[in-house]
This record gives sequence, C-alpha cells and structure tokens, in this order.
Amino acid sequence: MPNRLARATSPYLLQHADNPVDWWPWEPAAFEAARERDVPVFLSVGYSSCHWCHVMAHESFEDGATAAYMNEHFVNIKVDREERPDVDTVYMEAVQAATGHGGWPMSVFMTAEGEPFYFGTYFPPEPRHGMASFRQVLEGVSAAWSERREEVGEVAAKITRDLAGRALTHGGQGVPEDEQQAQALLGLIREYDEPHGGFGGAPKFPPSMVLEFLLRHHARTGAEGALEMAEGTCEAMARGGIYDQLGGGFARYSVDREWVVPHFEKMLYDNALLCRVYAHLWRTTGSSLARRVALETADFMVRELRTAEGGFASALDADSDDGTGRRAEGAFYAWTPKQLRDALGEEDGRRAEELYGVTAAGTFEEGSSVLRLPAGEPDEGLRERLFAARERRVRPERDDKVVAAWNGLAIAALAEAGAYFDRPDLIERATEAADLLVRVHLDDGARLARTSRDGLAGANSGVLEDYADVAEGFLALAGVTGEGVWLEFAGLLLDMVIDRFAGGDGTFFDTAHDAERLIRRPQDPTDNAAPSGWTAAAGALLSYAAHTGSEAHRTAAEGALGVVKALGPRAPRFIGWGLAVAEALLDGPREIAVVGAGGDPAVRELHRTALLAGAPGAVVAAGTPDSGEFPLLRDRTLVEGRAAAYVCRGFVCRMPVTDPDTLMTELIQP
Repeated sequence: MPNRLARATSPYLLQHADNPVDWWPWEPAAFEAARERDVPVFLSVGYSSCHWCHVMAHESFEDGATAAYMNEHFVNIKVDREERPDVDTVYMEAVQAATGHGGWPMSVFMTAEGEPFYFGTYFPPEPRHGMASFRQVLEGVSAAWSERREEVGEVAAKITRDLAGRALTHGGQGVPEDEQQAQALLGLIREYDEPHGGFGGAPKFPPSMVLEFLLRHHARTGAEGALEMAEGTCEAMARGGIYDQLGGGFARYSVDREWVVPHFEKMLYDNALLCRVYAHLWRTTGSSLARRVALETADFMVRELRTAEGGFASALDADSDDGTGRRAEGAFYAWTPKQLRDALGEEDGRRAEELYGVTAAGTFEEGSSVLRLPAGEPDEGLRERLFAARERRVRPERDDKVVAAWNGLAIAALAEAGAYFDRPDLIERATEAADLLVRVHLDDGARLARTSRDGLAGANSGVLEDYADVAEGFLALAGVTGEGVWLEFAGLLLDMVIDRFAGGDGTFFDTAHDAERLIRRPQDPTDNAAPSGWTAAAGALLSYAAHTGSEAHRTAAEGALGVVKALGPRAPRFIGWGLAVAEALLDGPREIAVVGAGGDPAVRELHRTALLAGAPGAVVAAGTPDSGEFPLLRDRTLVEGRAAAYVCRGFVCRMPVTDPDTLMTELIQP
C-alpha cells in the first residue's frame, strides 16, 4: 500500500511512495506525530539522480524488517533536497560540523522540535569497513532516546545553539578592488592542476563559476594566466569522460583528477553553466572546440531535458538497466571493445577504440570504458552511428520537475548561445522556458514557486537563488531579444530580493523573511554546484542597475560584494561567481544601447557586435528610438538616419558609432 509520499509531486519522493517505510513529507503534521508518540524523527534527504540514495533505498528502505523497526520507533521524513534546499542546507551544516564530511543520502536523527542530535550519510545494511549497519544505528539511537533522554536533549540543544550562532556579516568593508582580484587569481594559480586542468585533486568538479571569473578577469586586465587556466580546464573536460562524447553534455563530476571516469548523473545546472562558459570561451578565443561543446551541450539540454511544457527537467539518473535487468551506474554510457565492434563492424570498431580511448582492460568497470577524446577531432560518422546504437539501450530515468533557479541558468545559456552562433531555435527554447516560469511559477504578487511538474506549481516557495538566477536569465534574454518585458520581470524579482531576502549590512539570507522557520535561517555566500544565491543576486542587481540607472539596486549589489572582498583572496575556488560579478563592477559594467529601424540589417550587426564584445557584465539594449522598451534607449537617436550604438560607463558616454568594427574597438578597450 502506498505511503503518504504518493501525494507528492517530486519524482524523488514518488520513488519512495511504495516503500514499506511509513514516510512523511516535511510538514508540521509529521513533527506533531512525533510529539504525540514521544519518538524521535528520522530525516532522510536525497535526490532522484543520486546513486547512493538508490543503493540505501534498495538495501534498507525496501526491506520489510528494517522498515517495521523504523515505523515502530521513529517518525520518518523524506525530503528532496532540490525541492527544499533550505532544509538540506541547515541540516547538512550540522552533519558536516559533527562528522567532518557530508553528502547524500543525508541521515539525521532529531527531536520533534527539529533539533538534531545524531548524523550520518549512507549506512550499509551490514557492518562494513568500520561502519555500523543502519539497523545498529537505528537501535542505538532508539536506546539513547529511551534510556538517556536528558543527554540527547542537551546534545540537540547545544547543536542548535551552535548553528543559530552562525549568522554572517559581510566580512569586509567596501567592494573588491584590483588588489583582491589579483590575490584571488594568484590563489587559483597555486591550486591549478596544470597537467590535467581544473583545481585540486579527486574527486574533481567542473569549476564553472571560477571559469567565468577567469574569462572576465582576462577580458578586463589581459591577464594571460587567467585565460590559460580557463582554456586548459575547458579542453581537458571536453576531451575527458566527464563530457558525453556522443550526446553532448556534462556529468556531475569526475571520480579521478584526469576527468576520465565521471559520476554519471547529468544535472541541468552543470550543463547550463558550462554551456555558457564554453560560449564565452569561444567569444574570447574563437576556439572551434569551445563552439562545438557549447552547441552540443545546448542541444543536449533541448533534446533530453526539455519538458512538454517548455521548461527544463532537473537531471538524468546515473543508473540504468544494463540490458540484463540489473541497474548499474554508467550502463548507458560505457562501452567495451566488443560493443564498439558490434555497433560499427570490425574495422570501424577498432578505429573507435583508438579515437575514444577504449581498451581491453577498460577504464571503468567490468572491462568497459568511458568514451574520451584524448586527441584530435571527433569523427562525425562514427559519433552518429554510436549515438544511434546507444539510443537502443535502456535510458536513464529523468527527474522531470522544473526548478526555477536552474531554468533561469538555462535561459541565460541558451539565449546567449543562440545569439552567438546564429541559432534562433535556441533563443526560442529560452523564451519558451521563460514563458513557463512567468505563467506557472510566478504569482500575482511576484513570488516564485521553487518547482513545477507537468505544468503545475509545487507547494514550496522559491529561495534566493530562484529569484536571482531567474532574474539573471530574464536579463540575458532581454539583451538578446530586445524585448523589454523581460527586464520588467527581472525588476519585479529583484525588488523581492531586496525586500524579502536582504539582511542588512550587505548580507542576504537564502530564505525570505516570511519563510518557514527552521532551527537556523540559512545563509551562505559561497558557491556550491551552482552560484550562491547571495552572489547571484549581486550580479543580477548590478546588471539591472546598469540597465535602469537604479541607485538602490546598484547600492544593494555593491553591499553584497563586501563578502567577496573578504573571501576572494582566501578561498577563490568557493566564491567564483562573486569574483566574476566583481569583475563586472570594476569594468563598469558597460552599458550599450543599439538603436535603429526595425528589420534594419545594420541594427542586427551592431547588436551582435555588442553581444560578442566580451566586456565583463556588459548590458545590451536594442530597439527603435521611440520603442520605450528599455531605459537605455531613451533619448538615443539615429546618426544621420543610420543605426547607431551608444556606449556608456561610469556616468560617461562616448560618441555614438555606426560601424560594427569601430564599436568592437571601443568595447575591447580597457
């Protein structure tokens, strides 16, 4: 019989709806039930494409005896971290503080007041490698609750006090300056893995936000070291197993420092961010590899993540059926030499082995290899035939909920890629996703729903990253399409950011003032897999201020960047988006207005030139002189009847230009 999760909209929660565990969703009634029964709460947090979440579910949550014990001794709550990032963040802080590490599945035992007292991640069904079994943990916690309740209460209260005392200040006076940006660059140089690209060792994650900083820093200062690290990392990832050599798109991370074997889930946020990074790398260098990867990643998002309603799904699973009825990680993506020959024939199979680094011993598991492109260029014929053969395999499952923040990132990436590479279809897909967010996620009071599924908004409120990233997407779409309505929608969202998320002294909280109260109000300026809400808000506020001249939005952006001045030199890998926004601030950012008659080819050329210039954080408005679509177009006139571009920075405007080459020259000047 299905449990309470059968009413959920989250695909992850629905995966657990038939468990014998009597799961509750996160709701007040669950904690009230724990109080009435006088039992602790067991909180399990995961997400649908998490491999070890599936493993623990199969080993423990589907086991009748384990479920019976859980039901008797606990109130059990299951949370999708992608739906409730606030719950995930607060309790992950506790897990990391207590154990020194974190991850998913996250397992937390707490009181009926939500105060945690025992933590872990994955627990095996039997004792293993010094780890207690899940049953042993359950029995130990239950015994402590029954026999040492006072001690448990003291531990829970202390942990809660410690978490509540972690409120942040901006950590620095004023905005980042050249000195702090240079120190951040030096810190990245020290941690750069020159032989393999990226930063640090294994596991190695795509440093998307840091790459954006490096490209912007190079654009502003001409620092060759910044560009070399960006180019080296992008090429290493694009040639590695973390990149899908057949279908495009990136996996979550590499388990090794050489980018050979990935953790195979493919997330929307990674692919949106990296699509934009590679497009910006092409804009900077003209690299054919960067162009190919940007377009293949954009096409992957549209082909495999786009929903029927026009939004983009959250993720593809790491696991799939290997053809024998057994679910295995990477089964959809890995190849043996025999599988290549079966698909291509003997001669072409051998060519594919050499091209894609497939060996008899294998680079992955059971003699299989993850396809790479160690050298040279792809063979399009081989790629198409292997892609077609792979399409006959059992596909990984898709988490088809639409997350507002990640769709905002995808809108920005697709709009810009469409503009750079003359792909109007990508701009159309970005516009359709933006339409969905407005129609389904945005209510009459300009409040965002965090998620939707099948065209219906979920019950959870948007958090700071939702407002900031959707505003970022709308601003990019406005610049590309010349449709001022997207600027207006961005303004509505950013007014909500200032009114409901600001904490004073330049700080931002991840949840709104009127959001559900947890044991701590989450607040984090550092990036995780995607830009932090704090610095994403700073970037969108700065762009909006450049478009509109709003002093309130610029002041809020500058205040939010105080934390970057403090943390950038010390921990540049973890505040890359903030460093990228600081580059835009130090460059102005530049404001470019392109005016001309509708349909005039000269307008299109000047508009495209403005978008391709690469000045950090530059904002672009294009339209007719009397359109009223953008504040930047106000009082901008044609020059002797010809389309013209106006470039302003820091309250100073240059003379208008009518020639694209002259415009480019102006925009690449420091």
